[in-house]
Amino acid sequence: MSPVVPLKQPKPKKIPDLLQLRIELAWIKPKIWRRIVVPESITLGNLHHVLQRAFNWGDYHLHEFDIDGERFGIPDPEFDWEPVRSEKRIQLKSALRGLTSFKYIYDFGDHWEHRIKVEKKLLGDPELSRCALFLGGANAAPPKTSAARQATRASSPPWQIPTIQSIKKCASGMAIHSTPLISTTSP
Repeated sequence: MSPVVPLKQPKPKKIPDLLQLRIELAWIKPKIWRRIVVPESITLGNLHHVLQRAFNWGDYHLHEFDIDGERFGIPDPEFDWEPVRSEKRIQLKSALRGLTSFKYIYDFGDHWEHRIKVEKKLLGDPELSRCALFLGGANAAPPKTSAARQATRASSPPWQIPTIQSIKKCASGMAIHSTPLISTTSP
């Protein structure tokens, strides 16, 4: 009789922890901000799409992340005089390297600077690790043109964002008032 050789069991896939982020548009009064939860394993490319949804931007302009002086975005050899690292495969947790704040710039003409702060690290949840959640915020993003930007800074209209409609319960037992924004997994 031949000896029985035990097979190696595949390691269970680790569920990524979640990060609660507060995103605020710089230099705007009243404050325009959003609070979202994303898996720490989200790529910067997918985080870009989440931010576009959270602020109702149209994704018509260039963008980049500035994390401790390192720039991430979509490299363009014809445009970039300073190289930018590709955001496509870089995970947020890797790019942050323990930092708790960074910037996202959208529309280099109008230079919408979003200041992003990691507020909390939450235990991973199998269901929530595949999507981004909108937790709250104040005031709608301003119109998208340069002239509208000046008017926004001058008059500061109190636009309102949509209300939150659903409640989700994490595996950790924490109830989160949430609206799913977007899937964070690539197709």
